[in-house]
Amino acid sequence: MSNVEVADDATLRGRTLVFRDRTHAGEALAEALIRLGWHQQKVVLAIPAGGVEVAVAATEKLGLPLELAVTRKLHIPWNREAGFGAVSWEGDVTLNEPLTRAIGLTHAKIQMVIAEERATIERRLRLYRGDAPPPTLIGKRVVVIDDGLASGYSMLVTLKALRRKGVSETTVAVPTGHTDAVELLRPHADKILCLNLRPGDNFAVADAYRHWRDLTDDDVLRLLRISKNYLTASRAHAKKKSA
Repeated sequence: MSNVEVADDATLRGRTLVFRDRTHAGEALAEALIRLGWHQQKVVLAIPAGGVEVAVAATEKLGLPLELAVTRKLHIPWNREAGFGAVSWEGDVTLNEPLTRAIGLTHAKIQMVIAEERATIERRLRLYRGDAPPPTLIGKRVVVIDDGLASGYSMLVTLKALRRKGVSETTVAVPTGHTDAVELLRPHADKILCLNLRPGDNFAVADAYRHWRDLTDDDVLRLLRISKNYLTASRAHAKKKSA
């Protein structure tokens, strides 16, 4: 998509520690989406875990429904903070081929990590959604939110899965991201909002936040319980009432 629209905040370019925490970042994203007019008649999809906290705050301001896009980074076996690709809840796999060759990952190692992360996705789907059916996304316009883009592969595999599910328009909305990751996503999104664009070799999503911690499954469940916009919770509640 050569005509993809990309927006950022010029006052935040290249800076670190620009958001208090993920809630602050979600509120800032919502304000920017409203300013751009990119929020109307859309569904927000959050990538767990960190993206859920950002998305819950954003949907409070936007008044938009919230769902999940359960995607997992493929972790380098000896460095779980780094990834060599990603896998989606639909089973899609996208590899960072130059990186896998550079670090000498064998086919067997790659398949082992893919199997581990698919198992984690299945567990998270059961935990977060219970027996609720997956959302119907055919023809929907969606905003996909994460807490940041490092390599961009988790977002990339998510966008590919959503296209296969028949989504009509995808907007990527993240508080912070590497310039290379945004370029990677350009051919796959209709709009990209990255408030804090940063170049450089030592990029870390956490550096955009003054208060940062990894979120657990319990944190995600707590956030989903307090969200007024989480659609799966609404369906589960309606199902209980009718039982």
